[in-house]
Amino acid sequence: MAVTGTGAALPGQRVTNGDLEKIVDTSDAWIFSRTGIRERRKLEEGLSNVDLSAGAARMALQNARLEPQELDLILVATVTPDYMTPSTACLIQARLEAFRAAAMDLSAGCTGFIYALSVAKQFIQTGAYRNVLVVGVDILSRVTNWEDRSTCVLFGDGAGAVVLQPVEEDRGIISFQLGSDGRGVDLLLIPAGGSARPASIETVTNRLHAIQMNGNEIFKFAVRVVEETLDDLLEKAGLEPGDLDFLFLHQANLRIIDSARKRLKLPPERVPVNIDRYGNMSSATIPVSLHEEAAAGRLKKGALIAMVAFGAGLTWGGVLMKW
Repeated sequence: MAVTGTGAALPGQRVTNGDLEKIVDTSDAWIFSRTGIRERRKLEEGLSNVDLSAGAARMALQNARLEPQELDLILVATVTPDYMTPSTACLIQARLEAFRAAAMDLSAGCTGFIYALSVAKQFIQTGAYRNVLVVGVDILSRVTNWEDRSTCVLFGDGAGAVVLQPVEEDRGIISFQLGSDGRGVDLLLIPAGGSARPASIETVTNRLHAIQMNGNEIFKFAVRVVEETLDDLLEKAGLEPGDLDFLFLHQANLRIIDSARKRLKLPPERVPVNIDRYGNMSSATIPVSLHEEAAAGRLKKGALIAMVAFGAGLTWGGVLMKW
């Protein structure tokens, strides 16, 4: 199996660090030095998750030369669905008119795309399905407290998608690794809006429907699991870091990305970075990066790539793939 098409969709509205200086006590220099972010995208009013994710999905299908009616399964990784129910995957299916496809969402925070890829692999490998669409999408601007300077500088909106199909060539996912540690649930969460704490005047007034994060602890967790996951993926495959053509890391913080790149002694061109332009788009960061490299002609058939992400849950995961 292999990725046969990629797609991405990004809102047109840009929110720069200068824009944020006007609403919270921060500065462009402070934000960039600590995160590597210069601007992020924000979805326009009147649009929703499905508008963005369906756009990325259509592009991936077009690049795969596949009609929506040929899809067997739609997997959507998101923590910002349009509704608690039905799933975003069902909304995308209806928008695409892909009525043969089963559809479901996965919630694994920023690791969602990695989890969804791993699930897709099982369906194709067993022969149950042939054509699978995987979408990573999040609209974090809708769950951000724009008065909280510790979080509002970090997040952006975006969607990325890939089509996976069986192929005759020796391509596709070589191995994957998934992990979680529920003891860290309080480090990154949206406290209200679920069945444990339904919406009320109190929860809305206290902004409990917005992201809350312990940034220092998440940073330490991320550095550790990125290194451990990469080491395990390469060791299981009998490979060295230098064998990688590309390393796609979740775009949460430039310092984490640079630390991993330098430790593995990889040149900058092998570790794509777009956090400066988009911020942290959660489950969309890696599929958007994949699409950008593929569309630019840099990510070519047969390339050996690794993808590693981490997020709320706490969750983490990695995939080693031959493109």
